[in-house]
Amino acid sequence: MHRLVREVRFSVNPFLEGLGGGCNSFASKPSGEGLAVFLELCVELTGEVDGETGFVVNVTEIDEQVRSSAVPLFAERIRAEFLAGRHITLSKTAQMLVGAWGVLNGRFALAELSRLGVKLNPFRKLSIDSQDGAMVYFSEKFEFAATHKLWNDGFSEQRNFEVFGKCANPTGHGHNYVVEVTVKTPPGRKICVGDFEKIVDEQFIAAVDHKNLNVDVERFKTTIPTVENIALFAWDKLAKKFGETVLHCVTIWETDKTSCSYYG
Repeated sequence: MHRLVREVRFSVNPFLEGLGGGCNSFASKPSGEGLAVFLELCVELTGEVDGETGFVVNVTEIDEQVRSSAVPLFAERIRAEFLAGRHITLSKTAQMLVGAWGVLNGRFALAELSRLGVKLNPFRKLSIDSQDGAMVYFSEKFEFAATHKLWNDGFSEQRNFEVFGKCANPTGHGHNYVVEVTVKTPPGRKICVGDFEKIVDEQFIAAVDHKNLNVDVERFKTTIPTVENIALFAWDKLAKKFGETVLHCVTIWETDKTSCSYYG
């Protein structure tokens, strides 16, 4: 079984009729005129590879389906809210996403629509999943800087350097970490981004940012601050802090090549 992901970018000017044109799908198509609302739909399809074509689904077909059915849905609702002078909340955006799922689901032959997400900016997204269609997932990325040393006091010095290599440097080393926090909630329930960010900032970021993890964070005086253990620490700091909204996943990137996710 394969999972194919296609990102479809588009822009909507809420004060102009129609979708407009455009021929640069890398930037966005429709292109939008002037200062427009830019969105990116991430379509994940699950299925078997066709022996004749080598495709799960031809990506041009994905583009056509999204631009002919899902993009007009977003454009119509965005335009209606703007022209009525109404704030487009996350819950309203989630309802648009649910509507897009409804018009796209079942349109890709034998491939199943397994996940659909909308990127609201480069660091924030909403998504829905075929495994739990009653929930919407909201994710946002944060950054923090910290130093750590990977060292096990139960090992000899030689063994530590054999296991941890340069990461066992006696004076430690630093990373610019990225953490993505994902919560899940029913589509109609309000998510306040400011409140969400404040919880993450106060409960987790403040505990690790610009800290020597081995020295300044109580947990890591006795636990090796690997990316795996930092992800678990973040989960423990954030679980049950979002009220009725449920923490779904925490992902920590140590570098752009190394990350770990924890699901509780």
